[in-house]
Amino acid sequence: MRETPALGPWIRRFLLEHLVSERNLAANTRSSYRDTLCQLLPFVSARLHKAVDRLDVVDMSAQVVREFLGNVETGRGCGIATRNQRLGAIHALARFIGEHSPEHISWCAQVRCVPYKKGTHAAVPYLNKAEIDALLATPDRRTPQGRRDYALLLFLYNTGARASEASDLTIGDLHLDHASVDILGKGRKRRQCPLWPATVRELRALVNDRPPKEQVFLNRCGEPMTRHGVHALVERTAARAQEAMPSLATKRVSPHCIRHSTATHLLSSGVEINTVRAWLGHASLETTNVYAEIDLEGKTRALAKCEVTAGQARSKQWRTDRNIMQFLRSL
Repeated sequence: MRETPALGPWIRRFLLEHLVSERNLAANTRSSYRDTLCQLLPFVSARLHKAVDRLDVVDMSAQVVREFLGNVETGRGCGIATRNQRLGAIHALARFIGEHSPEHISWCAQVRCVPYKKGTHAAVPYLNKAEIDALLATPDRRTPQGRRDYALLLFLYNTGARASEASDLTIGDLHLDHASVDILGKGRKRRQCPLWPATVRELRALVNDRPPKEQVFLNRCGEPMTRHGVHALVERTAARAQEAMPSLATKRVSPHCIRHSTATHLLSSGVEINTVRAWLGHASLETTNVYAEIDLEGKTRALAKCEVTAGQARSKQWRTDRNIMQFLRSL
């Protein structure tokens, strides 16, 4: 049976069947792929002066993809990381079509030959211990919202959880009697993190006797917090904390910044890097190695261990021993 050359049906199958049924990707990943196509299709349509619903697979040529990626950077002002993220979604779509339609294998190969762009790695933002303490001291814990804010900030710092992981956390994921929590991370991988007694105390008061299937962190309307809500809470708290800690004004404080801080402080405390990798839920140790690069305190301790002790320079005895020199000259 000959597959359709139209692009629309392929995109529908890609988003609804392949990403969900075959690959079981997370909702955030599916949303990222969808957003890429929402930007790509109007761009291709405008370039070819062809309605979106009349586009064929081959209309999304490698050259058009290159032009689209250029527009992502120059027209939209996005960085190289965003450009590469968009290209990853396009590559995945091309691979899916190529696997199911032999007549499009050549097109698939051309699109997948569009390379990722190498960029510089930005410095990983993190907060020092004093800045974290200032952030945690900001919520007014005399109010229900302040106690919720404090519990969420403490949880983020304790576990190094992502914003989405905190917003998706259910009461059933908490094991407060054992001071631990199960976190569902990227790639649907679960990891277990220990909790400090202070975190257990705040979470216990927050969840009270609510059902296990409910989300732990709720907004002021009693609805589950979204990851955007978690971001807004952290940014709002950081803005207020600047009065007590002016250095916060020079940093972009976000849930991921707190996550970086957790990793850096764990390494500075002497925690082995493989433990930090498991703590944060990284698939590869290479991802965790970035924190070893920025762990200045750890580097300073290592340097101190191999410091050369300054001593007096020893003179060469053969130059000062006149008896030896006289003996040699007499030969």
